[in-house]
Amino acid sequence: MKPATSLIIFTVLSGFGFGLLFWLNLNLYSSTNFPDVIIFPTAFLISIVGLISSSFHLGNPQRALLAFTQWRSSWLSTEAVLAVLTLFTSFIYAVLSIVFKLYIFWLGLIASGMCLLTIFSTAMIYTQMKTVPRWNMKVTPVLFLLYGTVGGSIILNNGLLSFFLFLILGSVQIWTWKMGDQQFKRSSNIRTATGLSTKDKYIRMLEPPHTGSNYLLKEMVNIVAQKHIYKLRWISLCLLSLLPAILCLLTTTANINYFTFLAVICVINLIGTLISRWLFFSEAEHVVGLYYDR
Repeated sequence: MKPATSLIIFTVLSGFGFGLLFWLNLNLYSSTNFPDVIIFPTAFLISIVGLISSSFHLGNPQRALLAFTQWRSSWLSTEAVLAVLTLFTSFIYAVLSIVFKLYIFWLGLIASGMCLLTIFSTAMIYTQMKTVPRWNMKVTPVLFLLYGTVGGSIILNNGLLSFFLFLILGSVQIWTWKMGDQQFKRSSNIRTATGLSTKDKYIRMLEPPHTGSNYLLKEMVNIVAQKHIYKLRWISLCLLSLLPAILCLLTTTANINYFTFLAVICVINLIGTLISRWLFFSEAEHVVGLYYDR
């Protein structure tokens, strides 16, 4: 599919923001190293910027409020409703923590759970799409949850824990790529795309449906050279997992101020996530491509 910049920013920033709020609401970090008055607003800002960016992909952004009306049948609406409720609940917890120094455990636990549900709902927007086999896998929500929570784990000031979490993220990312490569070849072909037959191996298109381009080709079909795919995968894996893991491990073996590494690790991880998310969209082979290209 054609990668939309707004969707990439939305999924990356909102996921990271809600993942950071997940750890903050649990109050497992040291407020001495990460002041509440700074880290909470930062998490809210990242989350809100990510959510706002999603509206730019709409044909008519003025109708963004309609996304809240179909929460019973649409994961998109469910995600929108959960995002607002999660931000509101987390805001109450943040105010009580920062202003009144009241750390209500059960409220923070609820807010953290809602953060995970919001990230899960975002992932299900894509996981439910059977027309994109590379997304329609059970591992997709797991990967989204790891994207969001692993990067924010560095505020726990536990380099060894973050080291293993980054390695787990990298392992699941590799597993997702491998499963995705097999999924499309196994589940879709020209016969299933046209619906003409599931047994005849010699079905082919006599002529293309259109002599020119159209919306489906522009939006749903995006061809990227395989050599570039593998190169970007390696770059993404290094920035997403391996390099942040090494930096986290350094904090446990050397006399390094962990706080000075925070910005560096976050930026590296976010760049790797952006590349990985670009691949997530650009590698997604919509079954309509079989009908139009063959």
